[in-house]
Amino acid sequence: MAIRTVGIIPARGGSKRLPNKNLQLIGGITLVEHSINYAMANSEIIDDIVVSTDSEEIRKVAISSGATVVRRPAELSGDKSSTVSALKHALMNLDNKYGVTVLLQPTNPLRPDNLLKNAFKEFQSGDYDSLMTVSRNYHKLGKIEKERFVPFNYTIGQRSQDMDPLYYENGLIYIMRSDIILNNVLLGEKNLPYEVNHLYGKVDIDTLEDLRYAEFLYESDKSKNDSLS
Repeated sequence: MAIRTVGIIPARGGSKRLPNKNLQLIGGITLVEHSINYAMANSEIIDDIVVSTDSEEIRKVAISSGATVVRRPAELSGDKSSTVSALKHALMNLDNKYGVTVLLQPTNPLRPDNLLKNAFKEFQSGDYDSLMTVSRNYHKLGKIEKERFVPFNYTIGQRSQDMDPLYYENGLIYIMRSDIILNNVLLGEKNLPYEVNHLYGKVDIDTLEDLRYAEFLYESDKSKNDSLS
């Protein structure tokens, strides 16, 4: 029997810094719809699309876009509620059983077209519990201690190209065995960091400025595609 894969989009209604964040628009499409559309474009991998939400408005948008909705209780919808708790709740309230879960965060609405296809292939190639996308950080980082700047990942005067590489969790895609989620684990011990060097890896919407940056990238790429068609 083939292992089934579910794409889960956690999209709660509350947000302090950017009200109704998951319903904000990029290119006339809500953030939650961008992730639904991406999952639909990868239907050869994702068998079913589920939106976990406490918001009636998001529920209506998700259903009209073709996704299944799991109503998230208030105790799992606060600012301090964990992502894994929302995923576990969704998995436990679905009729079907899924061996693999793909997490698509609506705050990361822009993703390279072939990213999931390529990442999923890598995930399946080894004995992995999970996969997370990461991007290279080229900044010279440091701490401020006693009013002094103390370099963290380089020495003063060192060339950028000679620095040891550091990476950040970009949030574009997470792939996990569903059983680790049911054991309250988001990323397992056998976790594969999958490198993505694309401008979309810098998009993580939490403020109005983040939204405007994402809109700029989206419209720029759309213009390029339109000119080639």
